[in-house]
Amino acid sequence: MSTPAVRSERTTPAPVLRAEGVRVGYDAAPVIPDLSVEIPEGRVTVIVGANACGKSTLLKTLARLLKPRAGRVMLDDRDIAAIPGRELARVVGLLPQHPEAPEGITVSDLVGRGRYPHQGWMRRWSAEDDRVVAEALSATETATLADRSVGELSGGQRQRVWIALALAQDPSILLLDEPTTFLDLAHQLDILDLLDTLNRTQGSTIVMVLHDLNLAARYADHLIVMAGGRIIAEGAPAAVITADTVREAFGLDCLVIADPVTGSPLVIPRGRLREGPTTP
Repeated sequence: MSTPAVRSERTTPAPVLRAEGVRVGYDAAPVIPDLSVEIPEGRVTVIVGANACGKSTLLKTLARLLKPRAGRVMLDDRDIAAIPGRELARVVGLLPQHPEAPEGITVSDLVGRGRYPHQGWMRRWSAEDDRVVAEALSATETATLADRSVGELSGGQRQRVWIALALAQDPSILLLDEPTTFLDLAHQLDILDLLDTLNRTQGSTIVMVLHDLNLAARYADHLIVMAGGRIIAEGAPAAVITADTVREAFGLDCLVIADPVTGSPLVIPRGRLREGPTTP
């Protein structure tokens, strides 16, 4: 995947996103009973944990898709519940885990919808919008798909188109729930490299939920490990990923060694050990 064209570096820091004592749930029992966290500005943060630990629930709460039963989510000194939708969308973008496209919509039209927050009564579609959409398509290698219906695409192609939509929105904070879903290993690395480049060149704050602990360790500046709706560890991957933390979060015995390529922590599961080949 090609390196994205670099728009101008952000002249002001991204606002700080944080949760303060939030309790969130879908029914009587809360998924997150009481959680506070501050997302580091201008860094890549990855949230990891076992299934049903509250990762996606936290991300949706930060994106205002879920309303806390208690506590609040703040964007700098403003409660996001009080921020108008279009204004919030210019700052915070979200790629959900299972997005759905309108039937029959083309790739270019879908990605163009990322520019909606930048439109208004006095601001119509412009050459700048065309440029940003073209860059998003190019960065995700979906430009050749522009005239095709989204419904005709493979799972991996659709995922790259959704990421193009998120890029076209051009938010200063980008939240992504499992952005590597449906992608083979090569395209997983392409997407994560792309997001890393956006963070380094534009100062965007990136927050991702990932299942692959080793990819999380490789790409995160800041790692949040969840279990049972609470944060059990957070910080730099080298400090956070230990055999004890992996055991507490995933119920998995493992070895943690240095990745021979990047030096980041590499988790080697013990699991039910399979014996290697025997010597005759």
